[in-house]
Amino acid sequence: MISVIIPALNEEEPIAAVVRDCLTTGLPAEVIVVDNGSTDRTADQAQAAGAKIVSEPTPGYGRACARGIRSLSSECDIVVFLDGDGSDCPEFMPQLVETIRRGEQDFVIGSRTRGKREPGSMNFQQVFAGRVAGLLLRLLYGVRYSDMCPFRAIRRDALKQLGMKEPTYGWNLEMQMRAARARLRILEVPVNHRCRTGGESKVSGTLRGTFVAGIRIVATLFRVAMERNGAGRPPGRTG
Repeated sequence: MISVIIPALNEEEPIAAVVRDCLTTGLPAEVIVVDNGSTDRTADQAQAAGAKIVSEPTPGYGRACARGIRSLSSECDIVVFLDGDGSDCPEFMPQLVETIRRGEQDFVIGSRTRGKREPGSMNFQQVFAGRVAGLLLRLLYGVRYSDMCPFRAIRRDALKQLGMKEPTYGWNLEMQMRAARARLRILEVPVNHRCRTGGESKVSGTLRGTFVAGIRIVATLFRVAMERNGAGRPPGRTG
Protein backbone atom coordinates (compact mmCIF):
# COMPACT_ATOMS: atom_id res chain seq x y z
CA MET A 1 0.00 0.00 0.00
CA ILE A 2 1.28 3.44 -0.97
CA SER A 3 0.79 6.48 1.28
CA VAL A 4 1.61 10.10 0.45
CA ILE A 5 2.75 12.62 3.06
CA ILE A 6 2.46 16.33 2.29
CA PRO A 7 3.77 18.84 4.86
CA ALA A 8 1.86 22.10 4.44
CA LEU A 9 2.00 25.58 5.96
CA ASN A 10 -0.45 28.18 4.62
CA GLU A 11 -1.01 26.46 1.27
CA GLU A 12 -4.74 27.21 0.99
CA GLU A 13 -4.56 28.03 -2.72
CA PRO A 14 -2.64 25.05 -4.15
CA ILE A 15 -3.25 22.22 -1.66
CA ALA A 16 -6.58 20.91 -2.97
CA ALA A 17 -5.20 20.49 -6.50
CA VAL A 18 -2.07 18.78 -5.13
CA VAL A 19 -4.18 16.25 -3.21
CA ARG A 20 -6.46 15.59 -6.19
CA ASP A 21 -3.49 15.16 -8.54
CA CYS A 22 -1.98 12.59 -6.18
CA LEU A 23 -5.23 10.63 -5.99
CA THR A 24 -5.71 10.85 -9.76
CA THR A 25 -2.59 8.73 -10.28
CA GLY A 26 -4.52 5.84 -8.74
CA LEU A 27 -1.48 4.85 -6.67
CA PRO A 28 -1.91 6.09 -3.09
CA ALA A 29 -4.45 4.52 -0.77
CA GLU A 30 -4.13 7.55 1.49
CA VAL A 31 -2.88 11.12 1.20
CA ILE A 32 -1.87 12.64 4.53
CA VAL A 33 -1.62 16.41 4.74
CA VAL A 34 0.25 17.58 7.83
CA ASP A 35 -0.94 21.05 8.79
CA ASN A 36 2.19 22.66 10.23
CA GLY A 37 0.48 25.55 12.01
CA SER A 38 -1.40 27.14 9.11
CA THR A 39 -3.40 30.31 9.75
CA ASP A 40 -5.50 29.92 6.62
CA ARG A 41 -7.88 27.22 5.32
CA THR A 42 -5.19 24.75 4.23
CA ALA A 43 -6.60 21.90 6.32
CA ASP A 44 -10.19 22.50 5.18
CA GLN A 45 -9.25 22.60 1.51
CA ALA A 46 -7.09 19.48 1.76
CA GLN A 47 -9.77 17.52 3.59
CA ALA A 48 -12.40 18.52 1.04
CA ALA A 49 -10.12 17.20 -1.71
CA GLY A 50 -9.88 13.80 -0.02
CA ALA A 51 -6.85 14.03 2.26
CA LYS A 52 -6.46 12.78 5.80
CA ILE A 53 -5.53 15.76 7.99
CA VAL A 54 -3.15 15.63 10.93
CA SER A 55 -1.77 18.56 12.89
CA GLU A 56 1.79 19.42 13.87
CA PRO A 57 1.57 22.88 15.41
CA THR A 58 5.28 23.18 16.19
CA PRO A 59 7.01 24.74 13.16
CA GLY A 60 9.53 22.65 11.25
CA TYR A 61 9.53 20.80 7.94
CA GLY A 62 11.13 17.73 9.48
CA ARG A 63 8.68 17.77 12.38
CA ALA A 64 5.78 17.81 9.93
CA CYS A 65 7.23 14.88 7.99
CA ALA A 66 7.79 12.92 11.20
CA ARG A 67 4.21 13.58 12.30
CA GLY A 68 2.98 12.27 8.97
CA ILE A 69 5.03 9.10 9.39
CA ARG A 70 3.48 8.48 12.81
CA SER A 71 0.04 8.78 11.19
CA LEU A 72 0.58 6.20 8.44
CA SER A 73 -1.81 3.32 8.04
CA SER A 74 -0.52 0.03 9.38
CA GLU A 75 -0.88 -1.40 5.86
CA CYS A 76 1.44 1.16 4.26
CA ASP A 77 4.67 -0.27 2.84
CA ILE A 78 5.80 2.59 0.53
CA VAL A 79 5.88 6.25 1.57
CA VAL A 80 5.92 9.13 -0.91
CA PHE A 81 6.80 12.67 0.15
CA LEU A 82 6.11 15.84 -1.82
CA ASP A 83 5.47 19.51 -1.19
CA GLY A 84 2.05 21.12 -0.95
CA ASP A 85 2.78 24.21 -3.03
CA GLY A 86 1.97 22.69 -6.43
CA SER A 87 5.57 22.76 -7.68
CA ASP A 88 6.05 18.98 -7.66
CA CYS A 89 4.35 16.95 -10.39
CA PRO A 90 2.43 13.97 -8.94
CA GLU A 91 2.07 12.44 -12.40
CA PHE A 92 5.70 11.32 -11.98
CA MET A 93 4.79 9.20 -8.96
CA PRO A 94 4.82 5.95 -10.99
CA GLN A 95 8.48 6.54 -11.86
CA LEU A 96 9.27 6.86 -8.17
CA VAL A 97 7.35 3.87 -6.82
CA GLU A 98 7.40 1.20 -9.52
CA THR A 99 10.99 0.03 -9.00
CA ILE A 100 10.33 -0.13 -5.26
CA ARG A 101 7.17 -2.18 -5.82
CA ARG A 102 9.16 -4.59 -8.00
CA GLY A 103 11.71 -5.01 -5.22
CA GLU A 104 14.54 -3.42 -7.23
CA GLN A 105 15.08 -0.26 -5.16
CA ASP A 106 14.59 0.91 -1.58
CA PHE A 107 14.74 4.69 -2.02
CA VAL A 108 13.93 6.67 -5.16
CA ILE A 109 14.41 10.43 -5.26
CA GLY A 110 13.26 12.80 -7.96
CA SER A 111 15.79 15.13 -9.57
CA ARG A 112 14.43 18.49 -10.66
CA THR A 113 17.76 19.46 -12.20
CA ARG A 114 17.70 16.41 -14.48
CA GLY A 115 14.07 16.94 -15.48
CA LYS A 116 12.28 19.79 -17.22
CA ARG A 117 12.00 22.90 -15.07
CA GLU A 118 9.51 25.67 -15.65
CA PRO A 119 11.38 29.01 -15.86
CA GLY A 120 11.57 30.55 -12.40
CA SER A 121 10.61 27.35 -10.56
CA MET A 122 14.07 27.03 -8.96
CA ASN A 123 16.43 29.85 -8.13
CA PHE A 124 20.20 29.76 -8.50
CA GLN A 125 20.74 29.06 -4.80
CA GLN A 126 18.57 25.94 -4.91
CA VAL A 127 20.32 24.51 -7.96
CA PHE A 128 23.76 25.37 -6.58
CA ALA A 129 23.01 23.89 -3.15
CA GLY A 130 21.85 20.65 -4.72
CA ARG A 131 25.00 20.37 -6.81
CA VAL A 132 27.32 21.13 -3.88
CA ALA A 133 25.52 18.70 -1.58
CA GLY A 134 25.69 16.07 -4.30
CA LEU A 135 29.43 16.55 -4.66
CA LEU A 136 30.02 16.32 -0.91
CA LEU A 137 27.87 13.21 -0.57
CA ARG A 138 29.69 11.59 -3.44
CA LEU A 139 32.98 12.22 -1.64
CA LEU A 140 31.59 10.96 1.67
CA TYR A 141 29.59 7.94 0.53
CA GLY A 142 30.19 7.36 -3.16
CA VAL A 143 26.57 8.13 -4.11
CA ARG A 144 25.50 10.34 -7.01
CA TYR A 145 22.81 12.86 -6.09
CA SER A 146 22.08 15.93 -8.20
CA ASP A 147 19.30 17.45 -6.08
CA MET A 148 17.65 17.57 -2.65
CA CYS A 149 14.20 17.33 -4.17
CA PRO A 150 11.36 16.84 -1.64
CA PHE A 151 9.55 14.53 -4.11
CA ARG A 152 10.74 11.05 -3.12
CA ALA A 153 9.59 7.52 -2.31
CA ILE A 154 10.98 5.01 0.16
CA ARG A 155 10.10 1.61 1.60
CA ARG A 156 8.51 2.13 4.99
CA ASP A 157 10.70 -0.41 6.74
CA ALA A 158 13.80 1.20 5.21
CA LEU A 159 12.65 4.63 6.37
CA LYS A 160 12.19 3.33 9.89
CA GLN A 161 15.73 2.01 10.06
CA LEU A 162 17.20 5.41 9.10
CA GLY A 163 16.42 6.95 12.49
CA MET A 164 15.55 10.39 11.14
CA LYS A 165 16.10 13.24 13.63
CA GLU A 166 16.27 16.59 11.82
CA PRO A 167 13.23 18.74 12.71
CA THR A 168 13.63 21.49 10.11
CA TYR A 169 14.83 22.11 6.55
CA GLY A 170 17.72 19.63 6.71
CA TRP A 171 15.29 16.68 6.69
CA ASN A 172 15.68 15.89 2.98
CA LEU A 173 19.48 15.96 3.07
CA GLU A 174 19.53 13.87 6.25
CA MET A 175 17.41 11.20 4.55
CA GLN A 176 19.76 11.07 1.57
CA MET A 177 22.83 10.81 3.79
CA ARG A 178 21.35 8.16 6.06
CA ALA A 179 20.07 6.17 3.07
CA ALA A 180 23.59 6.07 1.65
CA ARG A 181 25.11 5.04 4.97
CA ALA A 182 22.48 2.34 5.46
CA ARG A 183 23.46 0.86 2.07
CA LEU A 184 19.96 1.21 0.68
CA ARG A 185 19.45 0.58 -2.99
CA ILE A 186 19.11 4.15 -4.24
CA LEU A 187 17.87 5.47 -7.56
CA GLU A 188 17.56 9.06 -8.77
CA VAL A 189 15.08 9.74 -11.58
CA PRO A 190 14.36 12.95 -13.52
CA VAL A 191 11.09 14.68 -12.60
CA ASN A 192 9.54 17.84 -13.97
CA HIS A 193 9.17 20.89 -11.77
CA ARG A 194 6.98 23.97 -12.05
CA CYS A 195 6.45 27.26 -10.24
CA ARG A 196 4.33 27.10 -7.10
CA THR A 197 0.66 27.46 -7.98
CA GLY A 198 -0.28 29.70 -5.05
CA GLY A 199 0.84 31.16 -1.76
CA GLU A 200 4.35 32.29 -0.87
CA SER A 201 7.54 30.26 -0.53
CA LYS A 202 8.75 29.79 3.03
CA VAL A 203 12.33 29.26 1.84
CA SER A 204 13.26 30.71 -1.54
CA GLY A 205 10.71 33.52 -1.39
CA THR A 206 12.74 35.65 1.05
CA LEU A 207 16.41 36.29 1.75
CA ARG A 208 15.88 35.37 5.40
CA GLY A 209 14.13 32.11 4.47
CA THR A 210 16.94 31.15 2.11
CA PHE A 211 19.58 31.97 4.75
CA VAL A 212 17.87 30.06 7.57
CA ALA A 213 17.28 27.01 5.36
CA GLY A 214 20.89 27.11 4.20
CA ILE A 215 22.20 27.20 7.77
CA ARG A 216 20.02 24.24 8.76
CA ILE A 217 21.12 22.21 5.74
CA VAL A 218 24.82 22.87 6.39
CA ALA A 219 24.38 22.03 10.08
CA THR A 220 22.62 18.79 9.15
CA LEU A 221 25.38 17.82 6.75
CA PHE A 222 28.08 18.24 9.39
CA ARG A 223 26.02 16.60 12.15
CA VAL A 224 25.18 13.47 10.19
CA ALA A 225 28.65 13.20 8.63
CA MET A 226 30.28 13.30 12.07
CA GLU A 227 28.12 10.60 13.61
CA ARG A 228 30.41 7.75 14.52
CA ASN A 229 27.87 4.98 13.96
CA GLY A 230 28.03 5.53 10.22
CA ALA A 231 31.80 5.23 9.88
CA GLY A 232 33.11 2.60 7.56
CA ARG A 233 29.83 1.48 6.07
CA PRO A 234 29.85 0.78 2.35
CA PRO A 235 27.91 3.36 0.31
CA GLY A 236 24.58 2.97 -1.39
CA ARG A 237 24.23 3.68 -5.09
CA THR A 238 22.21 5.85 -7.39
CA GLY A 239 21.43 5.53 -11.05
